Amino acid sequence: MRSIRQQITENLIPVFRRKLSGVDALPQLAVLGLLSGIVTGGVILLFRLAIEWPLEHFLPGQGSESFEELDLLTRGLLPLAGALGLGLFLHKLALHDRKVGIVHIMERLNYHQGYISFRSAMVQFVSGVTTVITGQSAGREGPAVHLGAAFSSLLGQWMRLPNNSIRTLVACGCAAAISASFNTPISGVIFAMEVVMMEYTIAGFTPIILAAVSAAIVTQAVYGTEPAFSVPALTMNSLLEIPWILAIAVIIGIAAAGFIQLVDSMGRYHHRPVLLRIAVAGLLMVPFALVIPETMGIGYDTVSETIHGELGFWLLIGAGSAKLIITGLSIGLGMPSGVIGPTIFMGATLGGAMGLIGAQMFPDIASSVGFYAMLGMGAMMGAVLQAPLAALMALMELTRNPNIILPGMLMITTASLVTSEAFGKKSLFLTILKSQGLSYQNSPVIQALRRVSVGAIMERNILRTERALTLEEAKKALKSEPKWLLVEGSNGPTALLPAVDLARFLEDTEKQAAEEGTELPESIDLMEIPANRRDVAPVQYQATLEEALHQFDSTQAEALYVQRHVAPMIQRVYGVVLQTDIESYYQYRRS
Repeated sequence: MRSIRQQITENLIPVFRRKLSGVDALPQLAVLGLLSGIVTGGVILLFRLAIEWPLEHFLPGQGSESFEELDLLTRGLLPLAGALGLGLFLHKLALHDRKVGIVHIMERLNYHQGYISFRSAMVQFVSGVTTVITGQSAGREGPAVHLGAAFSSLLGQWMRLPNNSIRTLVACGCAAAISASFNTPISGVIFAMEVVMMEYTIAGFTPIILAAVSAAIVTQAVYGTEPAFSVPALTMNSLLEIPWILAIAVIIGIAAAGFIQLVDSMGRYHHRPVLLRIAVAGLLMVPFALVIPETMGIGYDTVSETIHGELGFWLLIGAGSAKLIITGLSIGLGMPSGVIGPTIFMGATLGGAMGLIGAQMFPDIASSVGFYAMLGMGAMMGAVLQAPLAALMALMELTRNPNIILPGMLMITTASLVTSEAFGKKSLFLTILKSQGLSYQNSPVIQALRRVSVGAIMERNILRTERALTLEEAKKALKSEPKWLLVEGSNGPTALLPAVDLARFLEDTEKQAAEEGTELPESIDLMEIPANRRDVAPVQYQATLEEALHQFDSTQAEALYVQRHVAPMIQRVYGVVLQTDIESYYQYRRS
């Protein structure tokens, strides 16, 4: 039994890792996608249970969102007490441990190759549950995406996979989380690639699709096959509604731009103590909870009532506007809330209100309020996230109605254009990153380099050797016909030289000794012989080609030796990489 385990550890796993170093490891990535989806599906089930169980037991009425039935005193004190408790919790954490949500995932992808800690996942779990059950204006999808990405990243770290594979696993976790939360696998896939990764690749689609499907199966086994909302049959009654649809799209686009601006404006206070900021956010929530309790929690009960046309115009306008204001204030002040749920709430209520106006203006041709609520939901999501395709896919999967595709495309793209072009707003997540002094590099060159590990292009035909060699040792070293000799120094490898230079030196030395009748030298100093030596620096086996280029820039080295920790204080060298190797590989892939 022990020999089988050793064989797997020593043979199969290293081969699996080596395959994952390149961009063509589709079977291996497919396996990782399935594992990520199953793990994420289980985590999301636990997360939803942690939210729904206390709410179902302690809130009056039916379901887990009946905050409206609480008495006035409880409605006022609950979000304030929750904010104070959450503020104290975050105050005790280090600054880097407080970062949660989709913005944090994008930061880890851009600056840390997708490495996410278990501590970060636990902070997100606790803060995500706390914000919802204490009645903050919050969603559960943003925290779910963080949890899916974190546990998928931890899976890759545990398996010691190359960094390019860990990045793919993070995308798989994001897709699986959206799929498990809404029961919408396709929109989960598009969300991961359009919003988080900001790239579409053929190799990336397969594992991400498998992750989304497997996560959906896990959650469907518990919650059933129905999507997040029960949607009646919706259709556009007449093409004459198109001008009104465009008008609503403009209104939604303006609202989305205002929401992004509000979050950005409040972000200027991020240098204030976290306890103060969270406490202020909780205090601001109190009047909204007292006057418009529909803004408390996720609010999907209100969304469902809007879709079925059960709410009046003033309640829809009031709830949608209030949700926009308090969510923007809270997130801007640092409340660790999810934004996708509130975005859906805002879009549905504002779209539903516009639908009621349309019904009054054009009673003979106007479609149902639910039709406009769903369009508004997609438009707000697409405009705030600047992800029109993900929003359209979500709209299709939630309605399961192809008749909504044409008006949905028109409204979502128009609203997104109004937000981005008329008001110059980037997606909410990129805006928050910018306010934190961070950026998200997604140029084609950077994306291509991130998809490949140094293990895919390194030269493995190397030999580590001491600096001083006898003639016999030098000849013995050349018998294995290495391409490169990696010269050891007092603190590890210190130089790289072509083996052919040593062979040429030996040949010239022997020829000269024979001609002059002199004795051969007893030893050879590899740092003194004529050779095209290169200064070297280390790079980890898991590193991507982007990280390797950064290492070249920061160390001014001429070559990198690829190493991996195999035991405490022991590094094993697997190969070497030259900067020309990276450039040649990229040019080859482009052609």
